[in-house]
Amino acid sequence: MIRDFVRSRRKAAGLTQVELAAKAGVGLRFLRDLEQGKQSLRTDTVNKVLALFGKCLGPVDMPRD
Repeated sequence: MIRDFVRSRRKAAGLTQVELAAKAGVGLRFLRDLEQGKQSLRTDTVNKVLALFGKCLGPVDMPRD
């Protein structure tokens, strides 16, 4: 899950939530919501955080039955 990825990468980088939010240019509340797994977040803002780790959201093919 994205929340687990962001949290583990943030901790591995030795960053607090405050520091990561500042580096990504997002609000602390947004980052907390992201790490808590909130279901409805703006994808462009999620991508600001993911970009710090060389990642981004994008379309993924889903298997069809």
